[in-house]
Amino acid sequence: MTPAARNVLILAAASCANLLLLTAASHAPWWGVLPTALLFALANNTVFALLHECVHGVFAPNRQGRAGRLNEWCGRLAAAWFPTGLAVQRVFHLTHHRNNRSPSEQFDIIHEGDVLWLKYAQWYAIYTGVYWAVSVCGVLLYALTPRFVRRALIRAFGRRGGVQTGADDYIGALDRLGMSARLEVLGAALWQLAWAWLLGWTWTGWLACYAAFALAWSSLQYTDHAFSPLDTRNGAWNLAAPRWLRLVFLNYHLHLTHHRHPELPWYELPRRAARGPRFLDVWLACLRGPRRPGDFPRFTERDIV
Repeated sequence: MTPAARNVLILAAASCANLLLLTAASHAPWWGVLPTALLFALANNTVFALLHECVHGVFAPNRQGRAGRLNEWCGRLAAAWFPTGLAVQRVFHLTHHRNNRSPSEQFDIIHEGDVLWLKYAQWYAIYTGVYWAVSVCGVLLYALTPRFVRRALIRAFGRRGGVQTGADDYIGALDRLGMSARLEVLGAALWQLAWAWLLGWTWTGWLACYAAFALAWSSLQYTDHAFSPLDTRNGAWNLAAPRWLRLVFLNYHLHLTHHRHPELPWYELPRRAARGPRFLDVWLACLRGPRRPGDFPRFTERDIV
């Protein structure tokens, strides 16, 4: 089986799992909702990992012709499960690669002049899953409103707030996108609504599943960077985690290797991955919140497998 065919099979299986779990959560008795939601959190993180592959153009090895179209359409499908748009996710994620550990992405460091309430609000929004909700509402706002609304949001953060939250860079990146990016976001919303109508999803079932996903997804998104070196290429961790969990997340925990070699697909990352700290150790350190410079915790390197 080719790598592209394997990725398509994984995406199809995870998408079917999402459909089944969202439907089950909507019709299950109260005691069945939690385990269903936890399984959805795992399945949808697999889908997000494949979206990440599409963002970098490595879902299908050849980016040209039929493989390139496969990469884009599978990316749109994976994005619909977030829900977001492929173009929006690509411009945001590549902005992250350019700005990694720069002043606009030092959420773990308290600098002189920072707006402290905003620093802590953003931090704990990440570690409670609220970051996912803000992301989804943000892309819908982008799809439905004109540019001046985004400009007003940047002004609302203030100059310092816009830098320390990354709002200047990320909201500004949306201005480079065309109408097709908005249509992708609206298409993702319609995808969710169509399945909800066909399969009878309830708000309680849907919210339970996406709350579990939000917590799992959002936490990992910064744990793999928190308290790492202030270096664009090396400012990440290869987090030690159980092998089964890394497979579910398609090696997303090996984030340092990904930042050093963004051209590598998920199945190649373990061959290049050096030791890193344990995921749980970094995650627990994050619960104390951002730190002053020089007060970073020290982590012990662990075998990643």
